[in-house]
Amino acid sequence: MKYLVVVYGREIEVEIDGTTATVGGQIHRAELHALAGTPMHQLVIDDAATSLGVEAGGEAQWLLTHRGDRAEVDVLDERARRIRGIAAASPAARGPAALRAPMPGLVVRVQVEPGQAVGAGAGLVVLEAMKMENELRSVAAGVVRSVRVKPGEPVEKGQVLVELEAGT
Repeated sequence: MKYLVVVYGREIEVEIDGTTATVGGQIHRAELHALAGTPMHQLVIDDAATSLGVEAGGEAQWLLTHRGDRAEVDVLDERARRIRGIAAASPAARGPAALRAPMPGLVVRVQVEPGQAVGAGAGLVVLEAMKMENELRSVAAGVVRSVRVKPGEPVEKGQVLVELEAGT
């Protein structure tokens, strides 16, 4: 099965065939195992293992945590890729992108301000949840339209933290 994986605005083509994964044209042996009763998974690529926190973030979106870094990852199969292409072409689909809290927590730091240009992968907000700090990053380059939270403020899962517009 072929997928387009989008991480921090970077697109990577991935094809999975059993335990063989072709990533950006390079072939690897890969396995993903859920750790029962937890949101953690063990990813083994070419005999090197690592642990990942994996949560569903919405349709075709996953929230991955690796060594304290958290990323929103879009995983699109051929059908979802076509649908997104059609939706992106419609005028209603354009507008600000929202960084939402992936979990309830406490805002530790806000690292941007309205009007600031940010690149893909730039840190926007640091959120503390379950005694761990998670830096939430921009998935694409843009300009900060608004910041809706401040340090010390508790937030709920799904709450909009920062709105971004496409850069000009």
